[in-house]
Amino acid sequence: MNDAADSLPYEMCEPLADTRPGPRLQRGDGAAEIAFAAQGLSHLYQSTPCRVLFPMPEPGDLPLAALLTTSGGLTGGDRLRIAVTAGIGARATVTTAAAEKIYRSLGPETGIDIKLTVEPGGWLEFLPQETILFDGARLQRHCTVELAPGANLLAAEMVVFGRTARGERFTRGLLHDARRVRIGGKLVWADALRLEGDIAAQLAAPAGFDGASAFATATYAGGAAAEYLPLARELTESSECRAGATLVNGILVARFLNPHAEVVRRSLARYVTSLRSAIAGFPAAMPKLWQI
Repeated sequence: MNDAADSLPYEMCEPLADTRPGPRLQRGDGAAEIAFAAQGLSHLYQSTPCRVLFPMPEPGDLPLAALLTTSGGLTGGDRLRIAVTAGIGARATVTTAAAEKIYRSLGPETGIDIKLTVEPGGWLEFLPQETILFDGARLQRHCTVELAPGANLLAAEMVVFGRTARGERFTRGLLHDARRVRIGGKLVWADALRLEGDIAAQLAAPAGFDGASAFATATYAGGAAAEYLPLARELTESSECRAGATLVNGILVARFLNPHAEVVRRSLARYVTSLRSAIAGFPAAMPKLWQI
């Protein structure tokens, strides 16, 4: 085990500035590091409220790690730092034990920083379950991806706008979700979504989210990405969602929108499982924790 400040990259250790007025409450400040080598797990660090579990994978599937927060959810002022590395020739899947809930904030933001690193010949799947934004939640999430030439990353992310099973909608708060992908140190894709102010109107806009209650993005980065654009478009066009796929600087990107979160979840799972099977010959199945 290493001390968190020594083991995490410097930029991931910087505290979030909180200039908002309000009570100063005790908040979570957790971290998790996972590294895989070709022979299996090579490094693990975790600090509360982050924990990492290692469920048995299905026969013939990849080593599996599951992230969870022991607090049962996150709220304003909480911070998580997650770093996942797949070394040379390593193959692994990282998911979450359940959906991540972001509770209503009294003012400060919830901060999540994610760093994914894949070395030559590595294959990493980062497939967390959905993030549920309670009304009034304030989330700042940043994901940085560093890929070596010859590395492969299949990643997915899903956001649900409110506790839809209770009829709640995400109408106020903040969502700032940004990601950067570098291959060989060169920035090849940058993407950011920001919702603030009249969020209800932004989600209802026909040229925006068109009434969607959930939104998902799936990306594949690897040498064969361009070859699978026709398959990606076939899968999105036949999806139950409003969906589409494109290729940006060698990154295969797909988006999914629907008024029903379960439809987005199902469509995302179909897309990811079909792609991983076609590209790498892995079983056409999500991690069993997804319970699809």
